[in-house]
Parts: sequence; C-alpha cells; structure tokens
Amino acid sequence: MNRVDTTLPQLLLEKARTYQDRVAMREKHRGIWREVSWRAYGEKVRAFSLGLLELGLGRNHHASILGENCPEWIYADLAIQSLGAVSVGIYPTNSAEQVKYILDHSLSSMVVVKDQEQADKVLTVRKELPLLEKIIVIDMKGLRHYDDPSIIGYADVEEMGKKKSEEHPGLFEEQVQRTRAEDVAFIVYTSGTTGPPKGAMISHRNILHQIINGLQPILHFSDRDSLLSYLPLCHIFERNLSMAMPLVFGYTTNFAESIDTVQKDIQEISPTFFAAVPRILEKLYSAVRIKLEDTTRIKRLIVDFWEPVGRRVSRYRMGKAPVPFFWSVAYGLGFLCSFRALREKMGLLHCRCLMSGGAPIAPEVLAFFRALGIHTVEMYGLTETSGTVSGPHHIVQHGSVGEPCKALEFKLAEDGEILLKGDSVFVGYYRDEEATREVFRDGWFCTGDIGQLDPKGQLYIVDRKKDIIITSGGKNISPSEIENKLKCSPFIKEAIVIGDRRKYLTSLIQIDYENVGNWAQNNKIAYTTYRSLAQNPSVCEMIRREIDQVNESLSQVESIKKVKILEKELDQDDEELTATQKVKRKVIAERFKKEIDEMYRS
Repeated sequence: MNRVDTTLPQLLLEKARTYQDRVAMREKHRGIWREVSWRAYGEKVRAFSLGLLELGLGRNHHASILGENCPEWIYADLAIQSLGAVSVGIYPTNSAEQVKYILDHSLSSMVVVKDQEQADKVLTVRKELPLLEKIIVIDMKGLRHYDDPSIIGYADVEEMGKKKSEEHPGLFEEQVQRTRAEDVAFIVYTSGTTGPPKGAMISHRNILHQIINGLQPILHFSDRDSLLSYLPLCHIFERNLSMAMPLVFGYTTNFAESIDTVQKDIQEISPTFFAAVPRILEKLYSAVRIKLEDTTRIKRLIVDFWEPVGRRVSRYRMGKAPVPFFWSVAYGLGFLCSFRALREKMGLLHCRCLMSGGAPIAPEVLAFFRALGIHTVEMYGLTETSGTVSGPHHIVQHGSVGEPCKALEFKLAEDGEILLKGDSVFVGYYRDEEATREVFRDGWFCTGDIGQLDPKGQLYIVDRKKDIIITSGGKNISPSEIENKLKCSPFIKEAIVIGDRRKYLTSLIQIDYENVGNWAQNNKIAYTTYRSLAQNPSVCEMIRREIDQVNESLSQVESIKKVKILEKELDQDDEELTATQKVKRKVIAERFKKEIDEMYRS
C-alpha cells in the first residue's frame, strides 16, 4: 500500500503489530518515567475509541481535546479518528470564552479535558453549547462532587470500550479499516492574529504526504530517534512531531512532566531530535549568555576562545564540504574543553538535529547552536500545508529556510508572495467558504508570506505580506528581521517595530524580567515589580545601548530612532499574544496607541 493512501489509525494498528513491546512513549509522573509499549498504545486507543462509540460518537462527528500534553491526548486524538470522526485540538491556555468559540464553531458533541481547571472552563460556558453532550475528564481529582450529568471520567469511557471489545471482537479493526485517506483527520484552529481563529481541515492524505515527501527527505527520521513533547499538541507543529510522525517512523515520544520542568526533562532524556519555536531557542541562548556573564573570567575566556573554532567548522558542515584536518583536530579539542559541557547543560548532548520553526528567528541564535556542533536547521511551514513548506535538503545557509520541499509545487507571485499547490495543501477552512476562496487563486494557495529565492534556490522569508512597513519615504521594510536582531539581546524578550506610513522607525520593547532583574541586582538597582524595573532610568539607558548596538548593523532607514519600554508584560489572557506567543500587531497598535504617538511627537 502507498503510505500516502493509508490513514493514521491504520498506521497505528500496523506499528502495534510490528513493534509490540518496544517503547512508543514515556511519561514523567511524580519524577519517574513510565513507559508505554506500542502494544499498550494500540490497546489504549482501541478501548477509548470503542467507549466513544458507545457514547454515540460516529462518522463525521466532531470531538474536541482540551489539555496539556500527555499520552491520553494522543489516545483520544487517534480514538476519535478511528471512528471516522474529526478531532479538534484546543489550546490549554485558552480562556473560557475562547474555548466556547471553538467548541461552538466546530460543532463538537464531546470534549476530552485534562483536569478540573479545563473542565471548569467548559462548565462556565456549558449553557451556551447546546450541541455538547459529554465532558470526558482525564484526571477526575476535585470533580467527584460535581453533579453535572454530562461529566464522565476518561477511565470510565475506557472500561465501556473494553467491555464492548469483549462483546464484539474485531469491531475496532472494522472501524479503522473504514477510514479513508481523503477523510478529514483533524481540524487545527489558527492562532487568530487578524480576527477569530479559522479551522483548517487536514486530511490523512494531507498529513502523510507532507511527512513522507516533505519532512523525511530533510530530517531523516528513524525508529531510533526520540524527542520531548512539550509544545501544544493542538498546533500543527507538535501534532506532526508527537502524534503523526511516530506512526510513520516508529520513534519514541517523551512527555514532559510540566512546562516548568522542560529543561530538566530534556537533560534526563537527552533527545536525538529537538524541535522548538524561536522563543524557546532565544530563551536557551540568552540563558547561556547570562550564565557566562555570571561565571568566572577563566570560563568566559575558554568559551570565547573556542566558539570561533566551532563557527568555522560549522561553515564547512553547512556547505557539506570536508572539514580540513587542522580544523577537525581543533574542533575535537573545543568539544572536550567547552562545547560538550554547554550541550550537556542544555540537554542537547545527544541531539543529532535541532529544528526551529513556527516563526522567523535571528540567524545569530542558530549560529550559536551550530557552533556547538549541533546540526541546526530553520524550516518554514504553515498549518494550511499540514506543516513543512521548505527546509535544507542539501546545504544549510544562514538566514535561509532551505529549499522548497518536493511535496509541493512552489512559485513566487509578482509581488513576492509565496504560492503553493499539492496534496499536502489543506481541504479548506471549516464552515468558512469565503475565507477558503480568498486564499486560493487559480488553484494556488496564497500563503500571505513574502519570499525571495537566491541563485542557489535557497528560500528567504521576508515577512508577512500584511506586516511589511512602507515608510512615508516609500521604503519597504521587514519588521520581523529587525525584531529578531533586537531579541538577540538577553535583556529584550519582545520587540514590536512601528513605522508604517511614518517618517522613521520606533519600537515597543518588553524587557526580559528575569534577566534584567539579575542585571539590576548586580548593579545595585532597587526594584519591586516589572513596572518599577521598566520605568527605572538606568534600565532605559541600558536598553538604549542594546538598541544602538543593533542599529550599527542596520541601514539608516532601518535603524530604530525611538524606543518605549512597555510597563506591563504582554499576555495571552489580555489578547496581546496568540497561544503560540506571536504578537497580535493590530491589538498592540490599538492598545498602546498613546505610547506610539508619543514616540512620533517632535
């Protein structure tokens, strides 16, 4: 069978038969890693799927999942798909109102929630969701006294499924065999930076075509790989890595105990593959830089001495050129003296590949990891293309997101917009034919991203089409490129460049509370809150120096003339950030209009 013409539940049955007692997952619970075999994985999905069938879930029905990453999230996802139903992920950080929107818009008849916190969100808006029949709770702690008849324990649904399996052997396999490659497997709701989230419908063929023909030629996965699952599972990025790709390649997924223990969990697991959004890598990078500032002068000198050697060797490796003998020996010494210790502290000692995706990242951050000897790639992908659009097939080039992948037809419009066509392009937006029509032009999917191709066929992302700044002098400027340079500073957590139709560029800055706080303590500067720190004249002066340093690498028209430090941290709960921590520019422009106008007064 063509791998693209199968479905995810069918792949699960195949892997459970092939690998049996081999480890499919690990979950950290109360400090102890617990293993789940492929056989147990299949049995768990079977039981929960038949339990859902008993509750009335059927083909083309919709069910949602709300909670942090855990094996039960994956079981529920595949259990829903196994019945020919459609699975819908919801960010665990969403508010009750946001949860209501997705449950209502997706027409979900059931929702699987992780715990009491998530159940309470649903119960708050329960009366406004007439189609919702069941709230299935994974961890019933604190919920036993609730008298809402729609609440049922996850374990109880499993027991119902086990009983049904005993009464009807082979029923689960029959349900799975009825699933088809063209069926919608799940709906991914976009972050909603420009309005309410839209539900992108992804079929089994979409996701498998993208993995096999797009990702695999770039990342070369095998069943010997392992990774840590910590990014939200409802995002296409993590959905691929933790649910779909293990079903294709058979590698092991490890679930972090919590988002707060990710760094420790990485050190314990030491994954062979580490995927991250830019904010995670920026945080790792700035944490190393801050620690180096606080360490002894000897240790700083050692790192500073060997880092150029790592960068030199990384350039040979990026171009797939043989490393000269002298530099190989020098790198080996650098690894023993410096790189090994740095990688071990970050949990990346055994990492064969580090991938950045989800948003643009400063090349300087990636260059740091490459200097440590980690094969580091930046890739470009979209929810609507089931993930990957481009990645480095042959050479790796700073600032580039690689070559367009073979899974898609690719071309640039006259204005530089990236246009795509192929089997991994999504089915359409759920219940929004108008939005679907808007993103297709003559059969091509219009990404809304501006790109450039160099003579070697390497793709560079300029910016979102709608985010390009055109100054009053008519100059086109990409704000994300400047913002990424600013965020290379360990003291700057977020930067929003302003300047559309204006005479010059300015920036709103959110300082990194922890790093700037440490700097303030070292410089004997008193503060009590984030706001008092942001208002401190010494902090403002220090941030101005960081801005001036970045300005030296920019042209005159791109340089930041004025800066305003935000007196509050940007927050998803205040609708200023998406669930994936992307800034909502329109909201920021409205909310901080007074501060922006001040920067443009004479």
